[in-house]
Parts: sequence; structure tokens; C-alpha cells
Amino acid sequence: MEDGAGMPRRRSPPLHPQIQVRDEGAGVDGRRNPRLHPQIQASDEGSGMAHHSSLRLHPQIHASEDGARSTRTSPVESASLPDDDDMLREILLRLPPQPSSLPRASAVCKRWRGIVTGPKFHRQFRAHHGKPPLVGLFHFGNQGIVFKPILDPPDCIPSQRFHLGFQTWHYNLLDCRHGLVLVENSSQDEVVVCNPITGHQHCLAVPSELRMGHLGGAVLCAAGDHGHVQGGCHRNPFKVVLVSTARSANQPLACVYSSETAIWGNVISVEATCQFFYVGVPPTLIGSALYWLSTSDAMLKFDLDEHIPAVISVPPFTDDIHYRNCRIIQAEDGAIGFAMLSYPCFQMWQRNVNGHGVATWLPSKTIDMHAVLGLPSLVSGWLLGHDEDADEIFVYVGTNVYGVQLKLMQSRKLHESSCLNPRYPFKSFYTPAIHEGDEADMLHDP
Repeated sequence: MEDGAGMPRRRSPPLHPQIQVRDEGAGVDGRRNPRLHPQIQASDEGSGMAHHSSLRLHPQIHASEDGARSTRTSPVESASLPDDDDMLREILLRLPPQPSSLPRASAVCKRWRGIVTGPKFHRQFRAHHGKPPLVGLFHFGNQGIVFKPILDPPDCIPSQRFHLGFQTWHYNLLDCRHGLVLVENSSQDEVVVCNPITGHQHCLAVPSELRMGHLGGAVLCAAGDHGHVQGGCHRNPFKVVLVSTARSANQPLACVYSSETAIWGNVISVEATCQFFYVGVPPTLIGSALYWLSTSDAMLKFDLDEHIPAVISVPPFTDDIHYRNCRIIQAEDGAIGFAMLSYPCFQMWQRNVNGHGVATWLPSKTIDMHAVLGLPSLVSGWLLGHDEDADEIFVYVGTNVYGVQLKLMQSRKLHESSCLNPRYPFKSFYTPAIHEGDEADMLHDP
């Protein structure tokens, strides 16, 4: 093409699609003002044939005086970005609550180790996962009180890790709850509160009004702050509730110990009679009350808020059902329930109270244990325990201990055994201060 003077016009080379050029001025030098990308603008600051362009770049890109680029974050954006450790902490909080998770994470590097061993992280870890996992069962065997792990490797905790040191017949298991174990020492007229995670033990002299060898007991975490998660509170205050019968009559007695005051409260009696003594069956916690079975046709209730004991009747059951094959359970709507095992039949009852305060027991469900997947079709079985949080019972069939989930109607083999003594489920978050070699110990298969 040619212009009006007949001279050939020079074609401008095409520019970047995001950069457009517009002729805006006249003059000898034919200077152009480029309109650049919205994030890149040029301004003419010189005069004559030479000019300089100073670029206003993206906030994250600045031009240095020598023309080189440098990158940095603006103060506003820096304030809005989370700290790297906070982001890593959020990721680690989502590790499974199984025992091997945190020891393995601590072995990655010093940075991870510093996070997962902190008490603040432990509190957040427990709060994120809620209920602690079931890691094993305590029971009284030929070698005294022993711990039997039920998890598969690498989460299997060695039995010796939770060895309590009680190896004679003077000791009886009373309860196992909130990561603590309550043991009766009849030779010293005392009970011992054990923390298997930390190894700490607290010996408490039993009030003289209560009968040793005829005790029922419960141990509970006393922390009542909002959002507190039980099962990992290894250094929080605790309560101990003991029940027994008077030395001169079958009158139930109860007494409460608080670790915050380090004293026993007053011994509280019940007007009704109840043939109550230690039968190797731990209590059941339903709402804010504890319930113990007795060898008579009654159960003992203790209100933890009002500190009021009461005697409650139980459903009728025949003589062929041993009291050790009975358990107090929680019904589906939070009411008091009662379970009886006459293998292979497992029957559940529910206690209903009408508007006039009259209570009646009604059958709620009957389960054929042979129909539960995984259980052998044998003619005998024993009810060994109950996990009140997971609604799971422990039964002994053949030479094995099984866990049966009542809502899902599924079973799992926990371990082999020749012992028919009751099982006490131990549930806890395994988050101790992690030392060198812990990961290797956690991977050990007993």
C-alpha cells in the first residue's frame, strides 16, 4: 500500500493480543502511547528522541532499579495467608485416631514431631475425632490383671505396655472408663486408680462403713468443661464412686471421692434393702447415672448430679440364666435397658415410665446369635462384657471372644482365650509424649 505522497507505508508488526497500540499524538517523532494489559501500564516521562518507560506491574511483581524482576507478597495478602504450621496441623489432625498414627507422624521429621507431641495438638486431636477407639480389654486371668490388645498391627499395643502389676488374688477389677482402671485391693482395704497410658496409680483408703470384698465401683473423669472429650484426659481430675452393703444388713451404701478435694464425701444409705455385693460385673453409665447389677431381682442406681442412690427392679428371668449373663444396657431412646443371654438367644428389655411415675419392663428385641455373621453354631456361650458407647457386647463362644455390634448385627473375633472372666473395655487416645523408639514398639506384634 502507498500513502498520498506515493511513498510506501510500513506495516506495523502485530502485537500481543493483550497489548493494543493507539496513535494519539502528532509530532516530529510520531511517538505512540501503548495501552498495555490492565495489569501493565506505561507512561512517558522523557522528552526528545529518547524516552523512558516506567512500568506499574502486578502487585506481586515489582521492577527493581536495575531492570531485574523480584517477587514478594504484599502486606495485605501476607496477613490473609495461614501460617505453614497451622496448615500442617490441620492436616495432621485428620490422621486416623489409631495408636500408630501419631508415633509414625513424629518419625517423619523434627517439625512434625514438634507439632504432634504438643499438649495443644493432643486436645485438638481428641476434639476432632470425638469418641476414643477401643484398643483392648482388661480381665483377671491366671497371671493377675492383664491387658489383651484387640487391634491388628501396626496399631496393636503390646500387653506389657499396659501392665498394672497386680498379680495376686487380692486384687479385683471394678471398672474401666475414660482411660482409667479401678482396682480393689482387699489386703490393704483400698482401691487403686490406674492410668495405663501414663503409668500413674492413686491408692485410696476405702471408708470403714463399706465392706471389702462386697464392693461395686466406678471411676470417671471429673472434667466438665464444654466440649471435653473423654478417653484422653490423662491428667484431669477424676471421681470414684463406691457402693456396697452395710456390715449389719443388706442396706445399700454409696460414697464419692473427688481427686480435686482429695477426700471422700459422706456415706449415703438407701432405705430399701438390696442383696448387693461385687459380682465381677462393672456398672453401666446412662446419662448422668450409674447402674449396678445385684444378685437379687434388683439393680442399684446412683445419680451423679444429686448423689442419690435408689433400688430399681429388673425384668423377670428364669433360674437357668446366670446373673453374669445379664447386663444393664442403654435402650435406643436413651432409656434403661436390660439384656440377657441364654445362648443362642439374646433378649433385650426396655424400662418405660408413664406419666404417673409407674415403671414397667417390656421386651424390645430378641436376637438369634447363630444368625449373626461370624459366630459359630455352638450350643453354649457366655456374656463377658459390654461397650456402652459403641453398643457392642463381648461374648465367649467355643474358645474365642467375639465382639457383637447390636445395631449392625455384625460380629468380629477379638482374641482366643480359655478364661470366662468378665472383660472391661479400655478406650483411649494413645497420644503420650513420644520418645525415641516408640514407633518400633508400636509396630511390635505381641
